[in-house]
Amino acid sequence: MVPTVISGFSKKTISRFLHVALVEHNMASAIAAIGARTLRTNGIGVSCTRAIATSAPPKNDQKTEKRTFGPLSDDDRIFTNLYGRHDYRLKGALARGDWYKTKEIILKGQDWIIKEISASGLRGRGGAGFPSGMKWGFMKRPYDGRPKYLVVNADEGEPGTCKDREIMRHDPHKLIEGCLIAGVAMGARAAYIYVRGEFYNEACILQEAIHEAYKAGYLGKDCCGTGYCFDVFVHRGAGAYICGEETALLESIEGKQGKPRLKPPFPADIGLFGCPTTVTNVETVAVSPTICRRGGAWFASFGRERNHGTKLFCVSGHVVNPCTVEEEMSIPLKDLIERHCGGVIGGWDNLLAIIPGGSSVPLIPKKICEEVLMDFDSLIEAQSGLGTAAVIVMNKQADVVKCIARLSLFYKHESCGQCTPCREGCNWLNKVMWRFVDGRAKPDEIDMLWEISRHMEGHTICALADAAAWPVQGLIRHFRPELEKRMADFNREIQKKAACA
Repeated sequence: MVPTVISGFSKKTISRFLHVALVEHNMASAIAAIGARTLRTNGIGVSCTRAIATSAPPKNDQKTEKRTFGPLSDDDRIFTNLYGRHDYRLKGALARGDWYKTKEIILKGQDWIIKEISASGLRGRGGAGFPSGMKWGFMKRPYDGRPKYLVVNADEGEPGTCKDREIMRHDPHKLIEGCLIAGVAMGARAAYIYVRGEFYNEACILQEAIHEAYKAGYLGKDCCGTGYCFDVFVHRGAGAYICGEETALLESIEGKQGKPRLKPPFPADIGLFGCPTTVTNVETVAVSPTICRRGGAWFASFGRERNHGTKLFCVSGHVVNPCTVEEEMSIPLKDLIERHCGGVIGGWDNLLAIIPGGSSVPLIPKKICEEVLMDFDSLIEAQSGLGTAAVIVMNKQADVVKCIARLSLFYKHESCGQCTPCREGCNWLNKVMWRFVDGRAKPDEIDMLWEISRHMEGHTICALADAAAWPVQGLIRHFRPELEKRMADFNREIQKKAACA
């Protein structure tokens, strides 16, 4: 029986919600049933997230898609001040084309905006990869007396991820204009930008930009002279990674302890202050004005089918020049690193493994990195995920086992403890992983740890348990011989010491 909390939606919309609920409660089986999908949020910061793609695979009679992707030309870049070389204030933003024809876009109405976003193929940039046009469309429902809210997830706590920070720091007006456009599309009354507690400078810059927008008449009771009333507020977090999960984020804004809620009810029906709410990522919102100005077809011309648009990639680790760069979706991972980062330290042959989407996705070894494309579907086929597109490169000088052990310690520390599989599972993952680091474990503990991680997946309220399990699974899948070698070496040392005693 469908819960009464979503009785205001059509049967078609309800079926979509139930489909998302299925994914949230059993990620592995959902992926097997519906094909290529991805993970993650900021999902959780974790953003945390699980991602799905709802569009059908291309049919044979569709036109052949292009086979090469990237590099992106400067004319096609959306974030033109990503490195802070120009003024982030309103004067600089206007010179870069922000707030251009915003009034015309608003007057075209919410149906037109959602149509363009849907046509663009934009999928959530926080990691989940849910089609944005569909997600925003969930807010189109008869007015029931409750205001609607847009919540922007700027709680960027995913290790290795630093794209949203650059937007808030250097292009804040893109985000604010995006909030207005998205708010109109949803019929929202206000937007709350939830900023990670450690981002003090970014929060200050964002607040300054909001004041400029109010003063210029872009926000307030008569936005851009259209008569539309819309406010934007900044809410700072307190440093908890779990608050990147959308419902924990809502709890935090309401002044409660930041712990994820059970779904359903979904935020689109009962969200912030009990009102219809959409929670979305900074990058997703920030690209929407450009999509509306240039057209959905323009954005859809980049990337492969079901993986359209441009994307911010954060590349760190053992590369010559770590950076955050905007590139075309589906660019080959090897091209991304060699073109924008100067390659791997010690050369490509010195590469060991790469975590392609932030700490919560499984790593992939060098042989897979050779050919994989940086998009949702290609990385799912490689048994990993695009996640937040935070690429962490490890060369052969890295201790890959210790790297994953440190991630296990991070998730153990950040688990809210609400769900037993996550609370206990993260603790055991951390304990056993540190035994793996120096080889003190026994070979059968590898299979034991695999089973623990599999029992954590899909058995919790949010995806933090999945995020903790997947890096460990990736290590076991691709580097089991290294684990066994360490154990053998440790046992030999013990035997030598015993013989000498």
